[in-house]
Amino acid sequence: MKNNPIVLLLLAAAWLPAAFAADPPPAPVIAPQTAGDAKAPKDDAARLEVSGKVQLDLIYDFKSVDPAWNTTLRPSKIPINCPGPGAADPGCGKDGETIFSVRQTAISFKGFVPTQAGQLKTDLSLDLFNVGGANTGFRLLHAWAEIGAFGVGQYETLFMNLDLFPNTLDYWGPAGMIFVRNPQVRYTPYRTDSARFAVSLEAPYAGVDTGKVSVADANLGANIVGWTKYPDIVGKYSMFSDWGFFDFGGVVRSVGYKTTITPDGNPSGRKTGWGLTADGVLNLFGKDRFITQVTYGEGIASYFNDGGVDLAPDGSLHAQTVKSIGMMLYYDHSWSSKWASSIGYSQHHQDNPDGQLFNAFRTGQYASTNLLYTPAKNVMWGAEFVWGKKEQKDGQSANDSRVQFTGQFKF
Repeated sequence: MKNNPIVLLLLAAAWLPAAFAADPPPAPVIAPQTAGDAKAPKDDAARLEVSGKVQLDLIYDFKSVDPAWNTTLRPSKIPINCPGPGAADPGCGKDGETIFSVRQTAISFKGFVPTQAGQLKTDLSLDLFNVGGANTGFRLLHAWAEIGAFGVGQYETLFMNLDLFPNTLDYWGPAGMIFVRNPQVRYTPYRTDSARFAVSLEAPYAGVDTGKVSVADANLGANIVGWTKYPDIVGKYSMFSDWGFFDFGGVVRSVGYKTTITPDGNPSGRKTGWGLTADGVLNLFGKDRFITQVTYGEGIASYFNDGGVDLAPDGSLHAQTVKSIGMMLYYDHSWSSKWASSIGYSQHHQDNPDGQLFNAFRTGQYASTNLLYTPAKNVMWGAEFVWGKKEQKDGQSANDSRVQFTGQFKF
């Protein structure tokens, strides 16, 4: 009976459909609080999106940088003053270093919940890029909520546009672009399909260089800290279309200092910082695009991607805001559907007041080019050359260059 060919054919007919059936659907994502408001339009459209990437960077640095920042090339972290132990900049010593890093690995949770007041959008994003060598503890990128015209939480400052970031492998990127994530309250009173205007109140920060004050009175200089009495005020107008986009923004801020060892906190003081920025992306043939940004202001170094201070002493040892000018020019090019490159240059320059010391940051330059290969969806391999140069107030300078090989796998 068991060897009857008719019985065998019947058993095979019953088994084959199950054996070659499609894979079962993926496990559902359970997010109890993401259910839509029952009284909201499209109350069944709530969803939670989970995405991220696993990334390994293999870097060879031809010289050296501050060890706490060796997984990226920030010009301000290139050592210049290396006379010997006790007076050396971080990173002095033998040149040449191999670095493995998974610190660009990241994860993001985005929620979309219909409510009676409109769609609630939330974004909780983290990566592993903490300061300090191989430190891979989670670091908060976004903790953001937006409903209607209002947004609150931590997000990229309104003074910048994240879509400007070129297609680079190096994590920190161009020194002269505006890039900072700030806790903020944002209001967008005007929004259409082609234009937008928004304002924000953002968390302040005052980068203070005591300079020659520390030489005149070491105890006083060591106990002067930044003072942020009021929030920063940012406004930006944006326009966008098939040709690309253009932004024009401004910031006004109070940057101050105070003393921590006197009963009344004096000497202390506040100055008004301000800045203007204009940026844009021009879409060309295919996926090619031209990226540019120019920024100028006083007391706004905290908003730049790298280098500089907001306040420093003048020749009379009185606090003054430090002038900054930054620029970026990049070109992203697609060779084919699988091959792409990015090449460009960026700079952040400060006009040093007379009261700063000889080793104060003056100019940071940054340039890079790469070749990226995408053999399959969500998989990318790439190689990049990065060059940086730092110049200080007395004219001394140093440069560094590195090559970076990256494997990136998104989910």
